[in-house]
Amino acid sequence: MTLATRGALLVRLCNWVGEVVLSLPALRRLEAAGYALHLYGKGWAPALLAGTGYPVTVRHGGLAAATSQLRALRRQLARDCPQAPPRSLLITRSLSSAMETRLAGLRPSGYAYDGRSLLLQHAYPRPRGLHAAQEYWHLVSCFLGREAPFPQAVGFVASAAQHAQASALLAAQGLHEGGYLLFCPFSGADDHEDRKVWPGFAALAARLQQQGRRIVVCPGPGEEAAAAARVPGAVLLNGVDMGVYGALLRAARAVLANDTGPGHLAAATGVPLVSLYGPRSVAAWAPLGPNVQLLHDTAGWPSVEQVAALLPG
Repeated sequence: MTLATRGALLVRLCNWVGEVVLSLPALRRLEAAGYALHLYGKGWAPALLAGTGYPVTVRHGGLAAATSQLRALRRQLARDCPQAPPRSLLITRSLSSAMETRLAGLRPSGYAYDGRSLLLQHAYPRPRGLHAAQEYWHLVSCFLGREAPFPQAVGFVASAAQHAQASALLAAQGLHEGGYLLFCPFSGADDHEDRKVWPGFAALAARLQQQGRRIVVCPGPGEEAAAAARVPGAVLLNGVDMGVYGALLRAARAVLANDTGPGHLAAATGVPLVSLYGPRSVAAWAPLGPNVQLLHDTAGWPSVEQVAALLPG
């Protein structure tokens, strides 16, 4: 970890796994600039970010509860880093995140969006046409007052304990690193009609299993039945936290994913990823990584044959 010379910085994380993964380069840049980071976000965030070493506080309750929580956190950060008053940066763009942070006595900085400029100490114009990860990077450039080239990779590393847990789960199923494919046949919670779910998962799984290939799926809460239906015969590893999920993705021979948070996580680990972005997906949210093959066609989905040809043998 970089020695903190600028004091504490409370960073409000985004609300989706993929967004937080794509913000990792921006977070590392803030740390390198001399800030002691303290992150604030969803309940899955501590496990997802365990490998970074950053402390993460889980947001609880509505506006009043969150404001009280942030007020106590502000006092804690002032005690922990007395060299400068704690600052706050909102990677989120919502009015509510600015409201509760300002009411807690912090003076947040962030993009001027959703009518919240009066609540921000520094309100930066939001750029247009950038990839989401570059948008977060640009926000940090504004906050630090200087530009810097965007890094070549997002970069995700699970903790040692999470890697050990992943290895134990695989061993219990007779699997080993590089000996399985991992499918992510889901999409985000906002995709209520599964419009971002590739329809060929079951057919591809049957073909691969006939060849003796092992397939792993890690369903989230409530996704168990859908996993069994979309990838029949797959090894289901239920209930893993997001950091262990990242370790399982990294250990796979390759990953096949829809437009979803675990797809971004897979890309950030560096594992070979075939990413399926159909007609409803947006290029600004494409996964970033050194081994990503993106299939994105606004006219329709790729065939089973096209996808199968991209998976390593």
